[in-house]
Amino acid sequence: MNKIFLLCLAVLFTLSTLAQNSERPAPRPAPETTEVFKLGVAGYTFVKFDLQTTLETLQRCDVHYLCIKDFHLPVESTSEEIAAFHKKCAEYGVKGYAVGPLYMKSKEEIDKYFDYAKRVGVTTIVGVPSYELLPYVEEKVKEYGFNYAIHLHGPDIEIYQDADDVWEHTKDLDPRIGMCLDIGHDTRNGKDPVADLKKYHTRVFDMHLKDVTGPTKLGYSVEVGRGIIDFPALVKMMREVNYTGVISLEHERNMDNPFMGIAESIGYFRAMLEATK
Repeated sequence: MNKIFLLCLAVLFTLSTLAQNSERPAPRPAPETTEVFKLGVAGYTFVKFDLQTTLETLQRCDVHYLCIKDFHLPVESTSEEIAAFHKKCAEYGVKGYAVGPLYMKSKEEIDKYFDYAKRVGVTTIVGVPSYELLPYVEEKVKEYGFNYAIHLHGPDIEIYQDADDVWEHTKDLDPRIGMCLDIGHDTRNGKDPVADLKKYHTRVFDMHLKDVTGPTKLGYSVEVGRGIIDFPALVKMMREVNYTGVISLEHERNMDNPFMGIAESIGYFRAMLEATK
């Protein structure tokens, strides 16, 4: 009996040794994404990091769209610097699809930022103009043919707090003036971003993806899926209204080290895309 027991131990030890010494299979590449929606990242997510870190992070997360902030591509950039920016983005499989948010408090600033967008080569500006400047924004939209997406800011500032606010100030203007539907700030102002997407989808030219803890000013940003926003309902509504713009993660949590939160948020949203097909 003891001999049989010892023999079994010897066999197990040998098999264990062979398993440890055998070559592990090479890591398999990630599957190709077949995403219907354009998933991007808002440049503000990387306000504390340079363009290199931004692009490396997007590449690791298999994200291909970036809303350009002026700290990565300054407004005063030369044509050579703009070309170099786009070349670097392309090396990481990333396209800069819009600029902003850009705050505009004078006609001179509007002129400057429309010229900037034209030189960068995008056709969408995410902007925050003063209410009284909207007629001038309309003139520039007609001149340049751009979409102008006004960014929602919730209860943090006095203008454009939610989708209703943007609609009321733009409904009689050129239809190319609409909104960047920031679903987090819309929620923090007590609104339902799913219902607002349904109501205003013809004027939603960009979306900011985030999650928040509550429907008031005290609500704060958390990783997507950890807050109160109904993402299955949001994705279904995006399909229902045939949303064709970019939805860009604007991550505003642990911004000194946001990388795990970025990956978690993108992973969760992609899971919702698959789960709601």
